[in-house]
Amino acid sequence: MAGERQARLADRIRVILAERLEKGLRDPRLGFVTITDVRVSGDLQHASAFYTVLGTEEERLASGAALTSATGMLRTEVGRQLSTRLVPTLEFIPDALPENADHIGALLRQAQEHDAQVAKLASSASHAGDADPYVRADDED
Repeated sequence: MAGERQARLADRIRVILAERLEKGLRDPRLGFVTITDVRVSGDLQHASAFYTVLGTEEERLASGAALTSATGMLRTEVGRQLSTRLVPTLEFIPDALPENADHIGALLRQAQEHDAQVAKLASSASHAGDADPYVRADDED
């Protein structure tokens, strides 16, 4: 039951944060941020919000700093919209999922290229060693 409540609370916090970020913050450092996931601790006192930023590494760092500086305001917004006795603390964590997906995609492309090279070599390859001297030409069928 606690796991179900955690999941509901995490989903609600994710929606609240996403809606608030969609309206915009007054921080010019904030780029195109997407809240990908929120995880709430078992005692419902702490929420970790995972986010991605579309753009360069500089924009990602600047957006992370903007989210960190806006944590108090965002927590207040979450507190207004939640019907819980205590509002969980917020922590913003950059989500490494897009970078990992890019890396896995590059590895898969590299493996596919190697497979093509091996298939090319195999198509022109012949068996190693000499022909079997004990097999007659008419027995090979």
